[in-house]
Amino acid sequence: MGFGLTTPHTDREARAAILQDWYRQTLQAQLPALLAEWEPRVGVTVAEARIRRMKTRWGSCNIPARRIWLNLELAKKPPAGLEYVLVHELVHLHERTHNARFQAFMDALLPNWRLRRDLLNQAPLAHEEDSTASQKPSSHINAVNSGE
Repeated sequence: MGFGLTTPHTDREARAAILQDWYRQTLQAQLPALLAEWEPRVGVTVAEARIRRMKTRWGSCNIPARRIWLNLELAKKPPAGLEYVLVHELVHLHERTHNARFQAFMDALLPNWRLRRDLLNQAPLAHEEDSTASQKPSSHINAVNSGE
């Protein structure tokens, strides 16, 4: 009979890694349908859409490479947030800065984008892994998701 030795720290790391993989898979599963819907509407195509953990941004765009990065933390947010960030980054392929032209694109494509942005930014960019299970999405974001 063998004995296994585990430490709380190791178990926490293992749980965090499993959870991060699940979040990544969740976002990756949503991306093809969102890209299929939004690339033609925005009039652009991306060479690559990838997911990574970011500390200060919801997404980023490499315009010359036509590559979009989405923050892994979006998996913990309502779908309206992911859609807003994806459209925002796609629009950057037309317009590099957040000028009036960029805002006009966003207004035409996603009329409630400012509400989605504001609701997304009200929540912390990242949560501690152990605390996310007890948190519920904002009712305001739920209203955005349901179109109210």
